[in-house]
Amino acid sequence: MRKFAPDFYISALIISMKRSLLALAFTTFCLGITEFGMMGMLEEVAAGIGVDVVKAGHFISAYSLGVAVGAPGLILLRRWPMKRLLLLLISIICIGNVCAAISPGYFTLLCSRFVSGLPHGAFFGAAAIVAERIAPEGRKAQAVAVMVGGMTVANVVGVPFATFLSNVLSWRLAFGVVGLCALVALICTRAWVPYLTPLPDTGLKGQFRFLSHPGPWLIYTGVFFGQASVYCWLSYIAPFMTGITHFSAEDMSWIMVIVGLGMVVGNAVAGKLSDRYPAALVTGIIAAILLVVMPAVYFLAAYKIPSVVLAFVAPACLFGIGGPLQYLIVKYAKGGEMLGGAGIQIAFNVSNAVSASLGGIAIRHGLGLASPALVGVPFAAIGAAALFILYRKYRIPA
Repeated sequence: MRKFAPDFYISALIISMKRSLLALAFTTFCLGITEFGMMGMLEEVAAGIGVDVVKAGHFISAYSLGVAVGAPGLILLRRWPMKRLLLLLISIICIGNVCAAISPGYFTLLCSRFVSGLPHGAFFGAAAIVAERIAPEGRKAQAVAVMVGGMTVANVVGVPFATFLSNVLSWRLAFGVVGLCALVALICTRAWVPYLTPLPDTGLKGQFRFLSHPGPWLIYTGVFFGQASVYCWLSYIAPFMTGITHFSAEDMSWIMVIVGLGMVVGNAVAGKLSDRYPAALVTGIIAAILLVVMPAVYFLAAYKIPSVVLAFVAPACLFGIGGPLQYLIVKYAKGGEMLGGAGIQIAFNVSNAVSASLGGIAIRHGLGLASPALVGVPFAAIGAAALFILYRKYRIPA
């Protein structure tokens, strides 16, 4: 009986942790559809609102702007208990998507997309802290990887489903379904995430003090350049696969599933490795692997099987870098943990925008549809260098 009681409580604790992480992951699943789903629905949304596709692209930019504006806003809510903060952010996700579903015109949909983006970075920043705090020692990086994993699953299941709804029924229905999922996430978070005390208030200046050290900047550099190395090419994967590798447009559906599966596997494996080895070392090695992967994407572009394999490997490296660094920044941002975690998402979104533009410039200058893969090579080198410097010179005590 004496042995049973501790075992029982340990099992109950593990079950509670899994439920809490499931609620967090389901929210990032909603965020993943909200962010990436618009790319698959752009033509239908443009037709429904009565604008051209180029102008409809502003709906994607509005979301990214919301991410950049909303993340620093966490400093105003730094005294809130973590659970209350999460519930507020999820409520905004729900409201933003519902407003998008019923938007009567261009301007209202633009505002709805901006509102939908506001909680994105803030949620990742807060949720990373919650996942790290509720997880036992030796599983903290994996716990953050589970939380981030909701976004990778969204790319496998959620985004294709939203695209299907948009094509067959209505893009408004797609936004409505995401709003409903956010409501479910809100209920699950309220029921399953435990109450956690607010982080110690270091004051307004204290929230930014961690930025005076090199470590966080090296992490942000690793995220920015590591992600950009893949996104230069991934932003143009559809014309790459159809124009060079000669897959049909219909084949892109299952190819994008392969891409999403790579994200899921890379995030999970890197999270597990980061609990056994230093996360800076793990992510540095992954960024270094991209120095081989991205040239291979370019030189093997004409071959179908290698191109499909690399369409799995490159996104696996993409989230293999991002997931562990979302966990690691919490360690390096003492006094400003939420702001530090939100900063990862700002770096991620800015990286996406910049890398897509640079990849497009290479194509427009006649270098070919495969050229963005080579554009990403120096980015991988910079990202790997930053992370290895972090590991060698600025490692914090375990």
